[in-house]
Amino acid sequence: QVQLVESGGGLVQPGGSLRLSCAASGRTVNMNTMGWFRQAPGQPREFVGTISWDGASTDVADTVKGRFTLTRDNVKNTIDLQMNNQKPDDTGVYYCAASLYHRLLRQSAEYDYWGQGTRVDVSS
Repeated sequence: QVQLVESGGGLVQPGGSLRLSCAASGRTVNMNTMGWFRQAPGQPREFVGTISWDGASTDVADTVKGRFTLTRDNVKNTIDLQMNNQKPDDTGVYYCAASLYHRLLRQSAEYDYWGQGTRVDVSS
């Protein structure tokens, strides 16, 4: 019912910046809370950030606080993740997710739709 496609990943040096974008299509009225997760090689998927249906509220993991920012455009049906001052530990596959809930969510099991992921490699 909802399709999510991430883009913008790539190779970046420590201290650099990348901007990821998630394009949504299909039954987008079912998208309320949105989230970003990431998965490092050999590690479980972890929470990165979440944003409310109207973009007014956000919450991010302590590991990215002050460096990553979530925004959304409900007219263009896009959700972005601005990543600044990147660290090697930011390396991994980043996934966009959408939920029917109207509150900020940090648990992957509470999201209903997922994108295929885009790879980010922070390395010198």
